[in-house]
Amino acid sequence: MNNLLAETLAGLEGRAYNFSAGPAPLPQWVLERARDELLDYQGKGASIMEVSHRGESFLKVAGQAEKNLRDLLQIPENYRVLFLQGGARGQFSAVPLNLKGEKKSADYVNSGHWAQSAIKEAQRYLNVNVIADGKGASFCTMPEERDWRFSSDAAYVHYTPNETIGGLEFPFIPDSGDVPLVADMSSTILSGPMDVSRFGVIYAGAQKNIGPAGLTVVIVRDDLLDRGHSSCPAVFDYRLQADKDSMYNTPPTFAWYLAGLVFEWLKEQGGLAVIDQVNARKSGKLYGVIDESGFYHNRVDPRWRSRMNIPFTLTDPELDKVFLAESEKNGLLYLKGHKAVGGMRASIYNAVPEEHVDALIAFMREFERKFG
Repeated sequence: MNNLLAETLAGLEGRAYNFSAGPAPLPQWVLERARDELLDYQGKGASIMEVSHRGESFLKVAGQAEKNLRDLLQIPENYRVLFLQGGARGQFSAVPLNLKGEKKSADYVNSGHWAQSAIKEAQRYLNVNVIADGKGASFCTMPEERDWRFSSDAAYVHYTPNETIGGLEFPFIPDSGDVPLVADMSSTILSGPMDVSRFGVIYAGAQKNIGPAGLTVVIVRDDLLDRGHSSCPAVFDYRLQADKDSMYNTPPTFAWYLAGLVFEWLKEQGGLAVIDQVNARKSGKLYGVIDESGFYHNRVDPRWRSRMNIPFTLTDPELDKVFLAESEKNGLLYLKGHKAVGGMRASIYNAVPEEHVDALIAFMREFERKFG
């Protein structure tokens, strides 16, 4: 190990440099705060996960979490925020069941693995029109929006702004006109400012940028709450959950509490404008070392590259196992790419400090020097 790499890794201090795609790292401040409050939440003599979700203590936690999320995303008043269960996969069913109304079809954009999963599930409930498809380009780029084939009678338009496996992220918000735009933002929400008013529904599994697995956030415009189909399960019914303040069933209280701490941490960092700048620097640095190298490669069209999930391959695939073994030995964990695409993947969500990206870059340069 050269001096630069040794110096960069010296600050590890017992916690690994975690590049997991999800469940993903939480801010250390959040973990420490939760640790300190785990046995005794604010002098109550009990943990927040041991008290009623309808009691005063948790209702304050829930209310503050929603307020902070609204502040961060500048969510308009005519939107409801739901804290649910079931993950994004649950919403693959919940979206058509809540939004189809009298319509028989919906428009979907196929941008990769998670978009395909959403399409497959939606086909149980309505006809799916694929209006833009990146499959022919191996999901390394997407058709330009002017070439999308919107249908005339769609209940909604669905897309996946960021694909965690392929590493493709949309550089724009699609214009769906008067048709509600629905987005699976599980891996990109809170990574920077956005205009919520452009969307009918936003949903996100928590385990990337919001909190631990088990919680799903849904942001839905008021006028879409009453389109639900009679066969929609009650726990996924947007109107029912909105009327019950997300407490029709017992919610994932501890995950909700931790998400609230993450929202508080984000505000302490300066909000999403600051986080946006940090994410731009982190991803820019990592793509820079990949692009300047003849040893590492990223296949995604630069305009469509994800800032959250950066897959890359080595020139010699025989070195993959060596790279993973050496990186893990140096405290750099969960860099193995998804089995669908192979290679490596560094997920650098909000809670991954810039210094951890610097450590990965130092390791990659040293590995290239040694094996390139």
